[in-house]
Amino acid sequence: MTDHSFQPTDALVLIDIQNDFCPGGALAVPGGDEIIPGVNRLIDAFQSVILSQDWHPADHRSFAAQHPGKAPYDTAEMPYGTQVLWPTHCVQGTWGAEFHPRLNATKAEMVIRKGYRTGIDSYSAFYENDKTTSTGLAGYLRDRGFRRLFFAGLATDFCVAASAIDAVRCGFESVVVHEACRGIDTNGSMADAHQRLTAAGVMGIYGPV
Repeated sequence: MTDHSFQPTDALVLIDIQNDFCPGGALAVPGGDEIIPGVNRLIDAFQSVILSQDWHPADHRSFAAQHPGKAPYDTAEMPYGTQVLWPTHCVQGTWGAEFHPRLNATKAEMVIRKGYRTGIDSYSAFYENDKTTSTGLAGYLRDRGFRRLFFAGLATDFCVAASAIDAVRCGFESVVVHEACRGIDTNGSMADAHQRLTAAGVMGIYGPV
């Protein structure tokens, strides 16, 4: 990604670059920490940076441990639809919920926490998984006058994709910087995410960052 001529109406939205999603964490994305040098270069290139942070209570209903007889990556039916059940991760106040120590988070103008409601998961930085409960991020970005959002982080096929697609839904131009993301790829989730991103009109940037 060689063109760093970003505009004041562009913002970089970094999704869930937290210890539990990196090697050694409870829900490690393969190669999750490999993106950090490129992400830090993106941070340097943008005037405005927003971070999202997964922030679960210990008894969150998306955790497999809360469903007797279920294992991580099984599914369960929730009031808002089918939910993948995850290892217990990003519990509020724990090491796993902290941003990765090599992430240059000091430039962030806002941190949006998500997934803190016990009964509903939140992939997108804009909406909980019921697709109606807002995090408030869209209003913040509109009030700031941003028009085009660039997404990077973890994981491509879940929280990054959901955030980038919801950005379009909220009226923003949306771009995923793919080399600054990594995916979990469970049950074909990467291929599905790319199809959904394309169908939503999300742009993709490929190549080194």
